[in-house]
Amino acid sequence: MGRDADGSALLSRRTYDESDVRIRPGKGSRPRTKDRPAHLDAAEAMVVSVDRGRWGCVLGGDPARPVVAMRARELGRTPVVVGDRVAVVGDLSGRPDTLARIVRVHERTTVLRRTADDTDPFERIVVANAEQLLIVVALADPPPRTGLVERSMVAAYAGGLDPVLCLTKSDLADPAEFTAQFADLDVRVMLAGQDRDLTELREMLTGKVTALIGHSGVGKSTLVNRLVPDADRAIGAVSGVGKGRHTSTQSVALPLPGGGWVIDTPGIRSFGLAHIGADNVIAAFSDLAEAVEACPRGCTHLGPPADPECALDELKGKSWRRAMAVRALLTAIAANETW
Repeated sequence: MGRDADGSALLSRRTYDESDVRIRPGKGSRPRTKDRPAHLDAAEAMVVSVDRGRWGCVLGGDPARPVVAMRARELGRTPVVVGDRVAVVGDLSGRPDTLARIVRVHERTTVLRRTADDTDPFERIVVANAEQLLIVVALADPPPRTGLVERSMVAAYAGGLDPVLCLTKSDLADPAEFTAQFADLDVRVMLAGQDRDLTELREMLTGKVTALIGHSGVGKSTLVNRLVPDADRAIGAVSGVGKGRHTSTQSVALPLPGGGWVIDTPGIRSFGLAHIGADNVIAAFSDLAEAVEACPRGCTHLGPPADPECALDELKGKSWRRAMAVRALLTAIAANETW
């Protein structure tokens, strides 16, 4: 510290005034959420990957532009998942080492949820805003199991997605016996054997957002590579997250050549449904939803002996068959057998 001619201390080489004092505002003085900037200039984007606190997003337009974003402070711990429609601000150039901010998450039209098991109260959102759930099942090697299919269908109905069965390795086994179990639910079935033409499947996926789910080893990755021939390059282009890698532990949305997206999800190890009740599933079928309005209070719709007055038993024809198929799903889930 220096001294001037009369010996007084010099605090600095420059003069300070009140305008130089910068005090961090206390917690109570910070803007409330409703008083924060509206970000009216924010750009609309879709989340296509998530990794270590960074979100890969694709801005709309022609051509679409990938950017990497972080979650803005005002969002707090609001979950942001693959498929979310978001508003982003900041550096939207998409250049390497740039970072935008997600400032809004728009209302979701559909949600695919799961829990760790059937007793866990914590819900995890797997995918948002998908229109279809493609449940990939191998008909052989390994042999098909209905457990994951039943749980996936229940989650799809409860979340507002249309379930579709996609059977791989169909050149090794006849699909008729397996698909007959779900015939009364009017679930669409697509065959995807290794040498089978995928034109019909591509047409069904084009222009829509479709999530893929399945056990490890059923050929899901092979199917994705057939649907998106440059999938490896596409992953690097749309993610921009971390090192741009894609592993079996994270979901990623890939653009289809003809328009639309497929969201490749990790191989499933557990698929709990603690958050779903019978009414969530029945609501997906208008005829059944109308019928259960006549059920006594507390009815679980599983039928006798638990629910001897369930209104589903009064239905006739196709509605009754569908009701029994839904009841079989609910009974299988309630049994909680290893799948």
